[in-house]
Amino acid sequence: MSDVIPPCPKCESPYAYSDGTLLICPECANEWNPNEEVVDPDAIILKDAVGNLLAEGDKVTLIKDLKVKGSSLVLKVGTKAVINRFSTGDHDIDCKVDGNGQMMLKSQFVKKQS
Repeated sequence: MSDVIPPCPKCESPYAYSDGTLLICPECANEWNPNEEVVDPDAIILKDAVGNLLAEGDKVTLIKDLKVKGSSLVLKVGTKAVINRFSTGDHDIDCKVDGNGQMMLKSQFVKKQS
């Protein structure tokens, strides 16, 4: 472990101290292992239809024909899209679909391109 102790990831207090393998913050009582990656509990984690983790900016393809609500348009299997951002709710991916513009899709109907 290095000689410089990082600030608390929860409250940013500079007074954290080492106790064995853990670091402890005296201000908010947060304990963490500096060797583990810090995960944001509010982050949205989505997986595609086959279990691959999705990230904003990923390119995906549709695995099923999808009817566009309020239109006679049908998005065909294999249509490509780029994920702009994640959102909460039923349709959890805001993306740009090739040839059709901005749309909200469900992550269960897309597959990440390798």
